[in-house]
Amino acid sequence: MIKIHVTSLLVDDQEKALKFYTEKLGFVKKTEIPLGEHKWLTVVAANELNGVELVLEPIGFEPAKTYQKALKDAGIPLTSFKVDDLNKEYERLKSEGVKFSMEPKTMGPVIMAVLDDTCGNNIQLVQKL
Repeated sequence: MIKIHVTSLLVDDQEKALKFYTEKLGFVKKTEIPLGEHKWLTVVAANELNGVELVLEPIGFEPAKTYQKALKDAGIPLTSFKVDDLNKEYERLKSEGVKFSMEPKTMGPVIMAVLDDTCGNNIQLVQKL
């Protein structure tokens, strides 16, 4: 059986991303290893400390910048996170100044919303109904 161990998220600033993903979204820093100009920096869900790690990947490769910008400009989320109560998370995040390009909307078997992570990405939040 193959499982996801780590997955990457392109970010334009690792420190800004760490602050947003921990202070706003509630993730917990798991790993920080200096690697010259950048670092191997991962976060995990607070309730799954040994779960899938999200690498806050520095976007130093020009084609990656083009890809990230194209997705952002088109309004396409780079990734999706599951939440238990989307309306509650939406209200909490809005009260903390997080910007949403799509408010919670029921779409078939899910409710979804899209936020701006301040690091170049649209991020989708999803609650299964």
